[in-house]
Amino acid sequence: MKNPTELSKEQKIRYRGHLSLCEIDLAGQQRLAESRVLIVGAGGLGSPVSLYLAAAGVGTIGLLDADTVSLSNLQRQVIHTTADIGRLKVDSAAEKLRAINPHINVATLPLMLDSENAMTIMEDYDLVIDCTDNLPTRLLINDTCVATGKAMVFGAVSRFSGQVFSHKAGTACYRCIFDPSTTDPDADLPCAINGIMNTVVGVIGSLQATEAVKLLVGTGDALLNRILTFDAVTMQFNTFAISPIDTCECQHG
Repeated sequence: MKNPTELSKEQKIRYRGHLSLCEIDLAGQQRLAESRVLIVGAGGLGSPVSLYLAAAGVGTIGLLDADTVSLSNLQRQVIHTTADIGRLKVDSAAEKLRAINPHINVATLPLMLDSENAMTIMEDYDLVIDCTDNLPTRLLINDTCVATGKAMVFGAVSRFSGQVFSHKAGTACYRCIFDPSTTDPDADLPCAINGIMNTVVGVIGSLQATEAVKLLVGTGDALLNRILTFDAVTMQFNTFAISPIDTCECQHG
């Protein structure tokens, strides 16, 4: 029986760019093929994240989103087209991912993540990527990953700026960085209301996908205990060190 992580001749050609990097190489590409990643949100951030992870050869990609494609999404949610208006976002996105890479498995989850299903859904995945746009869901993703020891990558955008950071067991989590009791509610408005430069979503989503590949392969320095910010107005990136909070559950599980 063929080893499930063995790459075919066609796959070796497809992933030649990765195979030529000593930091990834064949072993890293095989790890990607064995990996299972859950992307929560198939919209603005979920578009570049899912497209790049599919092209990278991540073996199983789960897409979770209960929403349908609308006209106002198309300015920034580049995985969807005008013809997809009215379709479930997970169905529209899955179709594109399978067209990009027929070697991967795409699982569609057209539902809302809540406290009743989060643990069950996430237990099937190695890494969770937060591509949502609201605080309650971010906190739910964070708390479930902390409780289960799952690695996660967070991304957020607003107007002309965005931020990215990652978490693994023992490192700072969302609650260490953002105090929900002091979070500005205006900063949590959906992009369609608060406004968003469409390319900012692409920048942050691409950075999330980069973090995901690094974490899955086990190469490079991930944004652990650090948060990266991007300002499109000034074209500046900044990275800030974050100290885990001793009283946070991520430190005391």
